Amino acid sequence: MFAAVDLGSNSFRLHIGVHDGETIRVVKSSRESIRFAAGLDQNGFLTETAMQGAVETLRRFNAILASFPLQAVRVVATNTFRVAKNAAEFLPLAEQAVGYPIEIISGEEEGRLIYMGVACSVAQASERRLVLDIGGGSTELILGRGSDIEHVESFGIGTVKQSLAFFPDGRIDAATFAAATLSARSHFEDAAPPYQPDNWSVAYGSSGTMRAISDAILKNGLGDGALSPANLDALRQRLIAFGSVDKIDLVGLKPERAAVLVGGLTILIGVIQELGIASMRPIAAGLRMGVMWDLYLRATRRDRREQAVRDCLQRFHVVEKRANSVAAIAVALYRQLKPASDALAKQLYWSALLHEVGLAVSQTDYHKHGAYLIEHADLPGFTTREQKSMSRLILAHKGNLRKVGDVLANPDAAKAVLALRLAVIFMHARIDPDPGSLRLKMKSRIELDLRRDWIASHPTISYWMEKEINCWEDVDVDFIIKSNA
Repeated sequence: MFAAVDLGSNSFRLHIGVHDGETIRVVKSSRESIRFAAGLDQNGFLTETAMQGAVETLRRFNAILASFPLQAVRVVATNTFRVAKNAAEFLPLAEQAVGYPIEIISGEEEGRLIYMGVACSVAQASERRLVLDIGGGSTELILGRGSDIEHVESFGIGTVKQSLAFFPDGRIDAATFAAATLSARSHFEDAAPPYQPDNWSVAYGSSGTMRAISDAILKNGLGDGALSPANLDALRQRLIAFGSVDKIDLVGLKPERAAVLVGGLTILIGVIQELGIASMRPIAAGLRMGVMWDLYLRATRRDRREQAVRDCLQRFHVVEKRANSVAAIAVALYRQLKPASDALAKQLYWSALLHEVGLAVSQTDYHKHGAYLIEHADLPGFTTREQKSMSRLILAHKGNLRKVGDVLANPDAAKAVLALRLAVIFMHARIDPDPGSLRLKMKSRIELDLRRDWIASHPTISYWMEKEINCWEDVDVDFIIKSNA
């Protein structure tokens, strides 16, 4: 049983699902419309009122999550968390309230998860499809075939922003609607070519806004529910006739969704006009379903992060033989150091594989270039927090240790740094140690037993180890090396 919590800009939503052998069936769902993006002040800071409302919602979600036997939970935060200037200060309070780490995902990662949710819900392995998701703070366009994504982009326009920008007083008229639609269209014109109809056969609208628009069209006799130019125009005219958000009276539409529906409709019409879309199908799958499928695939050892790392190695022309050697040694040494948990084991493995990506920029200070690249690269499946952690490990694998004093403050992270640094040293010295042939400890000090024949047959190992001793002593950690038979 898996749970996905989506902290969106318009609403916070929770899905709990179970894999029944073929698909993921939702057994519990909860939604609270808090219009989080509207809680940003003019300087881009979340207000106290907005943060308190979010915390209260997350506490209620915590109670729901606690009532199910969950195998894995993932909490993802989207655009408002990405842009809020005080998000870092608010995050610990939010995590404490919900009871799980919160991952602030990039717009591109949000798009990939949305597409995964759609692709896993549509049993068409070779279908070429376009997926559009209009959220409260951002809009994602994803082009793919079957389960494979070809293009994904996130645009900084969403229902809450659009409503506040063009309909702040709730008044709806033809001129304002036209201006909002034109503004929306301008966001997509430069990126339009890959997403035009020649490149796909079916278009899907995956967000709650898209389904709400479809329902409004169907239930109010404005069309067949398809997201077509004619049906959308009929809804546009009906909304303009109401004249005000407060006066909107549509069958099946909750009052609190009226404002975002108006903003969302202007975005949808703008996208359809710019891309030349004849019709789009609303689908009840998207980000939360994608998150649950991602958790399921991780649990079944089909973690897409593995492929992201391998793709990155190829992109930056890393010598995989060297990368694999360092990764294998680092993981073996880390196990020998007996960390308190396995939380960093995968990050260490991936960091070891990626430690030489910076060579694509320059031989000089390549560890610094590599750290920057991994922190800021588009790595499908990885969270910002994971990439930051890997970046710090890559930075730490070479040179002085003072620059990563914050990392060394965590005992398990310090052990990961030590394991990676020693693995790199052994690789440079052309030593492929059998884990059982050396002993490594790290408590109040570091103790390493090296075989004498290694020292005799690999002269540079003494040089490397002397430098390593000095680096650790520079951060007040004693490093003792002994030789054995």
